Amino acid sequence: MGIALRNVVVTGAGTGIGRATALRLSEAGARVALLGRRKELLDAVAAEAAGETHVVAVDVRDAPAQQAAFAEVASAFGPLHALVANAGAGGPNEPGPDDRWDEVVRTNLDGSYHSIRAFEAQLAPGSVADPRHVILISSCLARFGVPGYTAYCASKAGLLGMTRALALEWAERGVLVNAICPGWTDTEMARAGMQGIADATGESFEEARAGAIDLVPLKRMSDPSEIAETVAFLMGPAGASFTGQALDPNCGSWMG
Repeated sequence: MGIALRNVVVTGAGTGIGRATALRLSEAGARVALLGRRKELLDAVAAEAAGETHVVAVDVRDAPAQQAAFAEVASAFGPLHALVANAGAGGPNEPGPDDRWDEVVRTNLDGSYHSIRAFEAQLAPGSVADPRHVILISSCLARFGVPGYTAYCASKAGLLGMTRALALEWAERGVLVNAICPGWTDTEMARAGMQGIADATGESFEEARAGAIDLVPLKRMSDPSEIAETVAFLMGPAGASFTGQALDPNCGSWMG
């Protein structure tokens, strides 16, 4: 039980939390498959990783492409032990011809579901003593609503329901299923979100950033490496009793 020599898939591995997670698991001795849409970013992560990696460019919204990608990874590594479903789309959505509901929900919720089913097809048999892992990267916005972000909030909340149901379905197969709900994390997506706030309010980026962080009890953003450490905790021996849970490394943005 542990991370070393495990075959792990990380989706959205080119930037932010996915990148940090892939590097952390590689450092711990896992063989890490890097999935995402931008191959040049995945190649850069692979070059930085401490151990064996395999890069596959894929859009998580494409279910058949995900099946093929996971089969390719299993052909390279062998049966799979863990999935970190991190790929996601952020930003607001508004009713009308430019509504991004489908884009956001298809990426965050449908995409994660397709990743899980593709992972299941290549899953190495597990047990309570030697568990497999599915870790879904949700958000603290799954816990509370934000005006204008209906699609994002709904899709991330959906991941929590998926986590609980799948944890029950797969318990007897020795698969632990958990979610992580970060808050503001220093990523490209977070910076885009803060720029969106600035555009909507007429503030500068720096003012919007300061205002957002002022609402966080610890008065800071998380670093992607902190979320990666939470993933490593869940996949390690100390995480063996966690399933169907949502962990909240978000500097106090949600206290549930």
